[in-house]
Parts: sequence; C-alpha cells; structure tokens
Amino acid sequence: MSETETTAAAEPRVLGVPAMGLVVLVGVSGSGKSTFAARHFLPTQVVGSDHCRGVVSDDPDDQSASADAFALLHTIVDIRLRRGLLTVVDATNVQRGAREQLVRIAKDNDVLSTAIVLDVTESVAVRRNRGRPDRSFGDHVVRRQRRDLKSGLKRLSREGFRTVHVLRGPEEIDAAAIELERAWPDRTELTGPFDIVGDVHGCRAELERLLGDLGYAIARDEEGRPVGARHPRGRTAVFVGDLVDRGPDSPGVLRLVMGMVADGDALCVPGNHENKLVRVLKGAEARLTHGLAETMEQLGRESEEFRARVLEFCDGLVSHLVLDGGRLVVAHAGLKEAYHGRASGRVRSFALYGDTTGETDEYGLPVRLPWARDYRGRAAVVYGHVPTHKAEWLNNTICLDTGCVFGGRLTALRYPERELVDVAAERTWYEPAKPLAPEAPACSDERPSGVVDITDVGVGDGRRGLHVDTEHGAVRADSGSALAALEVMSRFAVDPRWLLYLPPTMAPAPTAADPGLLEHPAEAFASYRNSGIGQVVCEEKHMGSRAIAVLCRDEAVAGSRFVPGELGTVHTRTGRPFFSDPALQAEVVDRLREAVDAAGLWDRLGTDWIALDGEMLPWSAKARSLIREQYASVGAAARAALPAAGAALTAAAGRGVDVGGLLATVERRTGQMEEFSRVYRRYSWDTDGVAGLQYAPFMVLASEGREYSGADHLWHMGVAEQLAEAGDLVRSTRYLVVDTTDPAACDAAAGWWRELVSAGGEGMVVKPVLGARARARKGLAQPGLKVRGPDYLRIIYGPDYTEPERLAVLKERRSLGRKTGLAMREHKLGLEALARHARGEPLWRVHEAVFAVLALESEPVDPRL
Repeated sequence: MSETETTAAAEPRVLGVPAMGLVVLVGVSGSGKSTFAARHFLPTQVVGSDHCRGVVSDDPDDQSASADAFALLHTIVDIRLRRGLLTVVDATNVQRGAREQLVRIAKDNDVLSTAIVLDVTESVAVRRNRGRPDRSFGDHVVRRQRRDLKSGLKRLSREGFRTVHVLRGPEEIDAAAIELERAWPDRTELTGPFDIVGDVHGCRAELERLLGDLGYAIARDEEGRPVGARHPRGRTAVFVGDLVDRGPDSPGVLRLVMGMVADGDALCVPGNHENKLVRVLKGAEARLTHGLAETMEQLGRESEEFRARVLEFCDGLVSHLVLDGGRLVVAHAGLKEAYHGRASGRVRSFALYGDTTGETDEYGLPVRLPWARDYRGRAAVVYGHVPTHKAEWLNNTICLDTGCVFGGRLTALRYPERELVDVAAERTWYEPAKPLAPEAPACSDERPSGVVDITDVGVGDGRRGLHVDTEHGAVRADSGSALAALEVMSRFAVDPRWLLYLPPTMAPAPTAADPGLLEHPAEAFASYRNSGIGQVVCEEKHMGSRAIAVLCRDEAVAGSRFVPGELGTVHTRTGRPFFSDPALQAEVVDRLREAVDAAGLWDRLGTDWIALDGEMLPWSAKARSLIREQYASVGAAARAALPAAGAALTAAAGRGVDVGGLLATVERRTGQMEEFSRVYRRYSWDTDGVAGLQYAPFMVLASEGREYSGADHLWHMGVAEQLAEAGDLVRSTRYLVVDTTDPAACDAAAGWWRELVSAGGEGMVVKPVLGARARARKGLAQPGLKVRGPDYLRIIYGPDYTEPERLAVLKERRSLGRKTGLAMREHKLGLEALARHARGEPLWRVHEAVFAVLALESEPVDPRL
C-alpha cells in the first residue's frame, strides 16, 4: 500500500539527542525537515540552508548561492558548537560529502553527532513540493535525492554519527518525541561537598587511613575486607583514577571504591592504568609493565565474578566529571577549558594522559606540555597522574598525586573548603623512575601563577573587553576601558600581589524632597525601605581619602603570601601607593600592624594577615595639590576680584548709577566664597610624617582563607572600635543604627545628620546592617548611600549652588541612575574579587574582577555625584 499523509496514530518513538552536540536532519526535499525542526527545537538552535541562502542572496531559492550559503552554514555551526550549544542542521544532507563536512566540524569541537533521517516515499515528497510555490524544480530532483538517501542509509553509522534515528513515513515522523541527553561528564547538579582523593595505586591501607581522617566510616564484609565507606555528613568522595598497579592490594582498593560508588558515596574517573587494565581484561595484548603484572597476579587470586565486576566498573568510567554547577572539573591528568564537558577520543586521551609531545625524557617518561601553566578556566580543575612532592594550587588547578606508592603521601582535597588532608605511605611500595624532589614540582612546571597576561584583562588576541561572571550576575567592561586600566596598573599601581580588592564608587541618596537641599537622609531611608531592608547603620562620613590597608603579621607571612621584603601596603581606591614616600608608607603600615596586634585580631581571626577598608585623614594628606589648584585658587581669585568689584560698584552707586542688584549679588557671592573656603580649610591640616595622620577603618575585607562580606556591619564597626582603642593612628567612626520602618527613628537620625554637618562634618553614609552576602538572597542593594551636607556640597557644585535657579537644575540629576548602576556593578566585582581571593584562586582570577572595577571608572558619569 502506498504511503499517504494520514493522521492515524503511530507508535511514539523517543529520540535521544545530545543536549550539547550536533543534530543533522537527513531527508529529501518535502520530507518535513523544517516542520520537524520547528516542532522540536528552538528557532535559534536550527541552522537552515534555505535561510542561509536568503542571507547571502536575498532569495532562499537561489541555487547559485548554495556554495556561499553552505559556507555560512558551516561557520555558524562551528561557532555554536564551539560555544557548547545544541545545533540542528536543516538541509537535505542526503549526500555523503555534505554529512562528512558537518561531522568533521562536530569532531573538531569535540561534541557528538546524531543523524535523524526523515524517510518518506517519493510520491509524498513530490506531492508536497508541487503544493509549495517556492519549489520550482522538477520531480526528478526528488527522485535523485531519494536515490542518494537510500544508498547512504547503511553507511550513516560508519560516518561518525554516534546515533542514527530513522523515522519512516509521516505517521512515525509526527509521533516522534525528542529527549535531550546530557553529556556523560555533566554532573553539574552534584554540588558536594566533596573529598577528592589522589592516585591510590593499590595502597589500600593508606586509603583506609585517609578516609578515616576525612571522617568516613568504613564498612566491611564478613571477611573483614572494606567494601564501602560513608561520611556521616553526606560528603562524597571523588577518586581521580589510577586506583590500581604498583601497590600491594589493587583488588582491595577496587573493592572499596566500587562499593562506595555503588552506594552513592563516591564518584570516580578513570586513570591511564584503569584504561590499560580494561584492555587486558578484554583479552587484548598489552605489555604488563608499570605494575600491571602485579595487578593481574593479584586479580588472579580473586573470583571470576569479581574480575567481571572490575571490568564492568572500569570500562564504564567517564573520562572526566563536571561538578558543582560547572565550578569543579575532575580528570585524571587534568583538562584544559576547551574540553570541559565535551566527548571525543581527543578529550578522553587528554583526560587520561595529559598533553604530551610523543617524546620521552631521560627517565623514559612521556614529555608533557605544561597545560596548567596557561590555564585560564573558571572551573577549578583537580587531577593527578604526575607524581609531585607537594600538592599546590596553580592557576585554579591542583595535582593531588603526591606519590603514595613511591613512599610519598596520599592526598585528598576537601571541596569547596580547599583544604588538603594527607597521610604518609607505610613504605615505598614501588621505586619511582623519576625521584620525587621538592625542587621539581612536576605538576606546576614552576609556572609563576602571579603573572597576569594581557588577555586576562580583556585585551589582546582579539578580545573585545572584560566579561566577569560574578555570583550576582555578569559584569562587562569594554576593551578600551580595560586597556586604560591595564596602563594605569602597569605604571602606577602597588605591587599587584597586594591588589586583592578595589572599592566600588558610592552613589548619593536620591534627590531630596526638601526644596532647599540636594541630599537628605529621608530619601536614603526610603530607598532601603523600598528594597526590603529594615535596619541600616548611619556612619559619619570622614572627609579623607579612601585607603585599603593590607597588613602582615611578620616578614615570613608577607614573603610567602604577598611580597617578600614588605610587611604590607596602603593603596588608594585606584590601586596606587597612598604615600609617595616609601619610608612614610612603611611607617604607616607598621603603626597599623601594631594596632592589629594590640587589639588581638591576629589570634581572634585566626590569621597572619588582614585587609581593611577605610579613610585616611586629613583630605590634604592625599589631595593637597587638588586643594591648592582647584579650590584654594578659586578662593584666592574671588578674594582678589570680589572686593574690587564691590568697590567699583559702590563708587558707581555714589555717582547715582543704579547698580543695587549687582552690588547685592557681589555681596552675596562674597559671603558664599567665604563659606566655600571655610569648607576645604576644615578638611586640611598639617602633618609631619605619621604625626597628624588618622586612619578610620570601617570594614574588614579579608584574612587568610576568609572574606567578611557576610558579616553584619555592626561586627565591622566593633572591630574598628577595637582598633581605635588599640592604636593612636586609628580613629573611630561614630554611627547610629536606624529602623527604616520607624518614622521617629528616621527623624532622629536626620537630626543627628544635621548636627554632624552643622559642626563641619561632610555628612554620613547609610548602609544596610546585614552583610552583602547575607542579604543577597533577597537581591543585592546598594552597599551604601552617601548623604552629604549642604556646606560640603559647595566644594562639589560651586560656592553659589544654593541659588534657587541653580539648585532647581541640579535637582534634576539626570546621571543619578547611571551612577547607582555603576556603583552596583563595581560592588558585585568587589565581592567577586574577595571571594576568589578567599578561595585561593590564582592572582589573575582575582585581578579579572579588580581590573574591571578600574575599567568601569572611565565610564562617563557625572563626577560630582
């Protein structure tokens, strides 16, 4: 019976396709490929040949444009697959050459390919094409296409497609359903916490001791052999492979690990030794070297059933695992970023053996390329394979093979804590071909992870700017701004090893409703209240210069953690040394260290270094030239010009000229200029070295392995008060806690603000009491809103800004939204930089966020806000 387009129900088929990979639709013109694609895939996922013809020729039916159209199609497919996106090709693809080009692109991008064949009869295809006005070719075209399809169907599975689905007839096509299959390494839903264990190599006793130290309870069978281990707090062990060979009890290690994996208490990736063991257990010929002979002899004493279980377990291991939302990758020999989550022979080879040259060194070992030296991935990569004396982080990667079987140690990494736990080997079970020496860290290739490459900050190699993924959303900065930031940092900044944070700009409160004021606390309270923040702290705003202080307990800590020969630094909000005189800088650092020591913070925080955010006073300590050139010069000019103008106008009035209005204006300007001069003089005083300087800290940024953005602001103020009591260089900050939902409390705080500014203060800063990370569950709010006093604003907007007509214009504040947006983006970057530093990520990862803050500073925002 001939095939017709009946709607009779067909047995539904579920077609599995890779969620990250290539889907090639194969079928003659009129088989329904475009309809099928539109029904099952997103429009952005489908790349059609007709669409590409239209793009390059304005006519989807222009066959003369086919070459250019398919060149465009292949380019789009290549880009999408490189970016890890599911890509569906809607073209006839009935010719082998067309399919081979697509499969080659998929292989080049290390993703799997699936073919879906829509096989309809010639009569159905011809009838459909005749009913479409855009199909002007004859029936012979369909006949030729169907002939090509039939001749190629048997070869499809040999052309490189992992899966071939053939749907026969309209009913089966219409009934089909698509099921997206995650890549085998994709276990991003597993968030841990994890205990990642390095190469065991048959050292069962050491593995048992290590698991015990990690807190796992070991289960044993009736013969007393370990067959599982479970952590009471639900942690999961992850093994980096090379469980077998060289050591005394490979079967015992396998029995324990297989039991843990079967019970859901562990994960495992294969090592190159498991890979070779699988080949031997399958009967392939292989040289029984590097401990494999001993493993086979040990397995020979086990049952046939156990050996079958070992083969099934090792053969089923996936090349690598992507865990914790993509933030963690585990692979035996490591894995560069382009291969994360991918599936191909090339990826598996890299995961098992690393990046090798094919040559051997003087020890007969493969020569490996130092992939970790240039790693710039966002995921932490944990691996083993190459024995090293000590596990150390390098560019967000760490090698855990510390040579237990060679007499070294068996090491585990607690994640996300990034803590190392290890046990010593009971003895040297196998003599290494290459000695384990402290001076030869095999994993790191001695790469200085503190070196920042130009591409790390969004410029070079065609980069178009910085794109920083933070816990609170992505932040972007264009390449021009990033390049300018790099120039500033390269020429003027402190040693980059000190730069773990740059503070964000601060936005002012929304424009005051009071007709005579530009800023008032009521608007700051309302802003936070509307954001769901009920409690804020109001701090007096010191008129100084922002200063970040990084302080070390002693030279040993400074040398190992930061910069040898220095005990700390104080830098500006743009990363420059705060003091041009190195001796003064060192003296200030010493005095601040003494305050930290006297306050007992080293021991209380359990750290040997600390980073503080605060203000260095007086303003003139940093801004003397600014005061002299921008403010004092204006005052001097006014004091010279206005009296002369007044005298001239007075003389004119004496001659009967009506200059009363002008004379009143000059007199008013004279009074305004006196107020203007009093403001900047108030924030300036003489200093002699450290004498006269004051540092007012208001936040503890970080210490060893920790950052404090989650602590509430009262804790930070408490620490600041203790420092002020302990050191005469440190100044305390007055503050007030306010309930934004209580009108009386808000009025009282506004009264306090008036007292501050009437006494010559700059104003105050209103901040949420809850720390940034604690309140992030409700969405980030501004880290602080400044409310400046009317007198201080004279030096910002000019002596006469209070004139009604001027104040009316200033109240419009067209750039306020841009300023608040900039403050929020820089706040996110600051939190990200601190978090990365606390996690022990490499300096280039920290600087990615730090440079972005500086780059954003070049955005066109009214500097007076």
